[in-house]
Amino acid sequence: MLLASLVSVSGEVAAVSGRLAKIDLLAQALRAAGPLEVPIAVAYLSGELPQRQIGVGWATLRDGFGAASTASLSLSEVDTALSAIGAVSGKGSALARKELVGALFGRATGAEQEFLVRLISGELRQGALEGVMTDAVARAASVPVAAVRRAAMLRGSLGPVAAAALAGGTEALSSFGLEVGQPVRPMLAASAPSIADAMAKVSSGEAAVEWKLDGIRIQAHLLDGEVRLFTRTLDDITGRLPEVVAVVGKLPASAAVLDGELIALRPDGRPMAFQDTASRAASEGAGAAVPLTAFFFDALHLDGADLIDLPYEQRHAELARVVPEEMLTPRSVTADVTVADEFFAGTVARGHEGVVVKSLDAVYAAGRRGAGWIKVKPRHTLDLVVLAVEWGHGRRRGWLSNLHLGARDPSTGGFVMLGKTFKGLTDELLTWQTSRFLELETRRDSYTVYVRPELVVEIAFDGVQRSPRYPGGLALRFARVLRYRDDKPATEADTIDTVRALSPE
Repeated sequence: MLLASLVSVSGEVAAVSGRLAKIDLLAQALRAAGPLEVPIAVAYLSGELPQRQIGVGWATLRDGFGAASTASLSLSEVDTALSAIGAVSGKGSALARKELVGALFGRATGAEQEFLVRLISGELRQGALEGVMTDAVARAASVPVAAVRRAAMLRGSLGPVAAAALAGGTEALSSFGLEVGQPVRPMLAASAPSIADAMAKVSSGEAAVEWKLDGIRIQAHLLDGEVRLFTRTLDDITGRLPEVVAVVGKLPASAAVLDGELIALRPDGRPMAFQDTASRAASEGAGAAVPLTAFFFDALHLDGADLIDLPYEQRHAELARVVPEEMLTPRSVTADVTVADEFFAGTVARGHEGVVVKSLDAVYAAGRRGAGWIKVKPRHTLDLVVLAVEWGHGRRRGWLSNLHLGARDPSTGGFVMLGKTFKGLTDELLTWQTSRFLELETRRDSYTVYVRPELVVEIAFDGVQRSPRYPGGLALRFARVLRYRDDKPATEADTIDTVRALSPE
């Protein structure tokens, strides 16, 4: 299959708004792909790289490349080239990667180059999210979508499942099972604004209210004394966490798959900043300086028995059978909203992110946000000033979308940038802000319009973290737009001092 064909499909998918229309277009493309190309097509049309990261940044991608006049690149050739780029390491690797990128882009047409830039940079948004793609795989292979979803859950990746479905139908999908050592997609939690709302959604009776730790999601696999640790994105980080490997390896089980969280704690038991946990999990040999503590909250397999289809309360009972109490995530089981609210308040007071309210009879719906788990977090908001805005991609092409957010600095009279967001923007807001920002434009580059700092926007966010990327050394986590504050001038926006007061440091 030619890359050009996939680029054309990507454009068509981005141009249509209806879910069913997107599914039909994607299904047609998957049927047209060769057996070895199906996983690549699934990844590219989902806006993802099979290689995840290849070490190529914007500086390289923004360089000009001469475009080919005719399309000749196949999906397999592109995938092979990207794998080769990602495999480069050592001295001179940056230059070597740049040369390989140039060789690949030199064979691509202008439209293919634009597609590759957005794909590699993670900016390819065409409305083909995983749920849509899962439906498209089922449509292309004429198999039940539930069978595709379950196989993808157990395999941890939709691409190989799509290839199996198209080649062997439902029978091929039934061959996918839970294997100790093969990571499973984690179950995800939906959100609710309050404990009462969450309790109403998950159960008419008792529910478990559990600490939500601001750490690193971990899936621990134990088989005959050997331990492997996987992140939420299914990356193997076993070699980085010897202290976690040691405690899991001592559990009284011959085989286990456990779901939990890793977090760096202070001597008083309060959590350290999220970056301390994240940097520890991202590096090797730092265990003595910043050890991570493991808390487990679910069991997917124990000693030859798969547990994912059992109710949560049974899975937790099995978990508690092999995991010592100090390694279990604290929880309260109650039907009383007042009791649950008190547990939530106590959890937040300890410095944790919030709670997850869990239905006692929910099965482990891996890879999905269902009604079985509902997270509740205190919401922080700030009124910030828009300093610049980037042009959108995919469905947002032609609109100014990604906002650069700044807090007021009383000491200088200027503004300190805290990050960017395009979350929470409706089509109506995108249309309005594009027109308004162009009126406030002071200068621009190829993808950013810089504006007079006059518009105030109310931003919701989950917390503040250290960031060397921005001048103030801080950034907002999971920022999203709530509304524009037409009633507030920039001189009344929140200050950088207010933001610093929210930092855990």
